[in-house]
Amino acid sequence: METKKRGDLLINGFGSSNGGSFQSVSINGKGTITGEVECSDLDCNGSGFITGSVIAGQARINGHGKINGDMESQILTVDGTAGVTGNLSVKKLKVSGKANVGGKIKSDEIMIKGRLTVGEDCEAERFRAESKFSIGGLLNADLVDITIFADCNAKEIGGQTILIKQKNSLLGFFKPFVRTQLKTECIEGDKIEIANTKAGIVRGNQVVIGANCEIEVVEYSGEFTMDKNSIVKDIRKI
Repeated sequence: METKKRGDLLINGFGSSNGGSFQSVSINGKGTITGEVECSDLDCNGSGFITGSVIAGQARINGHGKINGDMESQILTVDGTAGVTGNLSVKKLKVSGKANVGGKIKSDEIMIKGRLTVGEDCEAERFRAESKFSIGGLLNADLVDITIFADCNAKEIGGQTILIKQKNSLLGFFKPFVRTQLKTECIEGDKIEIANTKAGIVRGNQVVIGANCEIEVVEYSGEFTMDKNSIVKDIRKI
């Protein structure tokens, strides 16, 4: 472990350090930081464990990083595996690897092309996912744009515009045997266009039910269309 100029922290190989305020923190080996960390730049290329909350200007997890507490950052990029046991507050979140958040996520923009697991609510202005995800509470965003290629679930989904579609398969002849779905109790928004979705209730103004949906109840106030390959048990104009 090496401490560089004016509070920069660099861990190469095996090392440990107390928490504190740093300009930058870089973990390239296997490192443990005990206590809270505040820094402008956090970079984890190896295996890092922080036993307190983290406040960072920007953070990148390319290896394995775990934070035992809350995390705040302007930008968080996950290309490896990241775990936050508490809440995550970030302006921009990009996940190409795996991210697990035990509490809530609050963000302006979330882009998921890997795997995301959230224990509680997930709130953003824009939520875009081409991935597998699991959200234990409400997924809420002005724009929810989801392309599913593996089973996904959220307790509830709300937003202004909600788009859920199936990723085109390169193995088209396997489609009848392998069908993925998004499962949720409730979808509520203004403009809703969904496919491959299983939901209890879908409520909106303009509602388009695409192929391979299983819906208990649809409530709409404006326009409604439905694919012949979907099932809706009850349709209500409100």
